[in-house]
Amino acid sequence: MPPAVLVLGLSVFALGTSEFMIAGLLPPLAADLGVSIPDAGLLVSAFAAGMLVGAPLLAAATLRLPRKLTLLGMLGVFALGHVIGALAPGYGLLFATRVLCALACAGFWAVAAVTAISLVPADRRGRAMAVVAGGLTAANVLGVPLGTALGQSGGWRAAFWAVAALATLALAGVLAFVPRAGGAAQRPDLRAELRAYRRGALGLALGITALTCATTMATFSYLAPLLTDVTGLASRWVPVVLAVFGLGALIGIAVGGRLADSRPLATLAAGLIASLVVLAALALGASSAVLTVPAVFLLGLLGFLTNPSLNTRVFTLAGAAPTLAGATNVTAFNTGIVVAPWLGGLAIDAGLGYPSVAWVSAGFAVAALAAVAAARLLERRAVPEAAPAPVP
Repeated sequence: MPPAVLVLGLSVFALGTSEFMIAGLLPPLAADLGVSIPDAGLLVSAFAAGMLVGAPLLAAATLRLPRKLTLLGMLGVFALGHVIGALAPGYGLLFATRVLCALACAGFWAVAAVTAISLVPADRRGRAMAVVAGGLTAANVLGVPLGTALGQSGGWRAAFWAVAALATLALAGVLAFVPRAGGAAQRPDLRAELRAYRRGALGLALGITALTCATTMATFSYLAPLLTDVTGLASRWVPVVLAVFGLGALIGIAVGGRLADSRPLATLAAGLIASLVVLAALALGASSAVLTVPAVFLLGLLGFLTNPSLNTRVFTLAGAAPTLAGATNVTAFNTGIVVAPWLGGLAIDAGLGYPSVAWVSAGFAVAALAAVAAARLLERRAVPEAAPAPVP
């Protein structure tokens, strides 16, 4: 794998650590800034909203800029935003920096994905995307716990300084290893990029991304209370079980990266069917730790097994117009991240209990499977004479 792809994965590690570590810093952050916990929690929503809206807008705005220049600019803004956040005297300025950093994160993600697949042969695109997306997985397994621990011991501002340092290190890596070639040599045109959306298959692929992401997130978002209130584990075991989820995610994305290069739709279908079985077992057996902990591991493995296929599928269908497609795929992922916890929360508020979120996830999995079946049907209609060739 080219060093540049590894550097992009390191960069995503820094971005992902910032996105998720706030959840573990809410109590000290709220106390220091004199706001309520729910108000502090809006800092998480602000980042998600910035990612949701920012990816396509920034992709369009920077379309004709060299990719390396865009990557450096986004990392620079991201690092500066964390410096300002670490020095912020009040809640308002910190909130503004979270939105700014989310926009930079969204812009970086969109361009990094296109850059990664441009640096490898067609038959290794899935593996390249697995490395880049693996940075986010590593952020959940290592970055978020370390950032939370640092924030709890040295104050939440120390965690912001650490992320700023990571982003600066990533910027130096991009400057040194990401080549200028493959930037805007073909001078992409926004109208040409938008024309790719006329094909129904691309819109369907984005829908599959949102539904598949929601399949995991509806349950993952409420794992902590499910483990303590239903399974009966002590709170000190929650980080351990979350680490088990992260271990499964690491294995899943490594395996999924290899499968995505040859059989993306088959990988998606198999992962979703297996997820349905695991989710049903979790919903019915959540009171048993012997059943729940392995189910959490498998949920992480299967949830991230599909990620490289989701990315590879979108870029393949986008053809010669990948930048905006990559950006809207980021938006699709974040749509799943935003919608799934909301629907899971509605089920809990309706008095159905924490195990009900596994059924919500199962509903998303069924919808995603239906969309995968529709995508397969579109493929067969597009090439009626022969079986579809493996998607590169």
